[in-house]
Amino acid sequence: MTTRCGFVALIGEPNAGKSTLLNQMVGAKVSIVTHKVQTTRARIRGVALEGESQLVFVDTPGLFQPRRRLDRAMVAAAWGGAADADLVVLLIEAHRGLTPGVRAILDALGERTDGQRVALAINKIDRVKSDVLLTLTKEMNEAYPFTETFMISAEKGYGVEDLRSWLAAEVPEGPWHYPEDQIADLPLRMIAAEMTREKLTLRLHQELPYQLTVETENWEERKDGSARVDQMIYVARDGHKGIILGKKGETIKAISQASRAELEEFLGRKVHLFLQVKVRPNWLEEAERYSEMGLNFKDGNS
Repeated sequence: MTTRCGFVALIGEPNAGKSTLLNQMVGAKVSIVTHKVQTTRARIRGVALEGESQLVFVDTPGLFQPRRRLDRAMVAAAWGGAADADLVVLLIEAHRGLTPGVRAILDALGERTDGQRVALAINKIDRVKSDVLLTLTKEMNEAYPFTETFMISAEKGYGVEDLRSWLAAEVPEGPWHYPEDQIADLPLRMIAAEMTREKLTLRLHQELPYQLTVETENWEERKDGSARVDQMIYVARDGHKGIILGKKGETIKAISQASRAELEEFLGRKVHLFLQVKVRPNWLEEAERYSEMGLNFKDGNS
């Protein structure tokens, strides 16, 4: 029996649907999905099994024009994830087509990827008519020599099986990197922090999207099988702290309940979650915060 195993990088603009596709591929929620751009900071790896193949997905932050240190570190992580992979999948949105952002990615693909095969996945195909899809497919393949093109809807699952089967056949022969029951190689502390950050992002909408980060400071296994998890939410300003706490602490209570429920479902056991908020005006310039997110602080240097 010949086993195969390989790393697959999902790249694309922010909000193209990379995290949704990763979760479909793996069959579990390992990457946070929100309607906000740039929610994926670290290179989260999800692991999927397809026949005798193990696919290790590197879910990269969206590629965009960076303005701040955090942006630059995220973009460097995205290209780093692509360069380290065996196969690259570029995800674009059917209804948005060949945007300036996609053109910029295509221009960089040749020099940034080291001769890897790149597949094109046109996502959200349910939003456009078939003639639009055909034109877009032709346009994209004239702009870059893609190995294969797939039409998918990551949200509804259309075409995902075909893409996964193709990837499984294309990854190199070799032993599996991870145990059969492991779906992500992020430490639980980081997955838990990401879950809370997702709840904050969904709840607060436009108010504080990227001015906060969450760290799991303590994880204690209890004798009764439950876990006590203490998390710190770092914000840049005093006013932000008030927004997160909410009137009479209602906002943080709702966020804590939602995060705890999802963590309990993920772990399959009881969790006692405690959240605190701390003002750190310069957290965006602290190397330690970056390493907690799986990013390289130096990559943010302009």
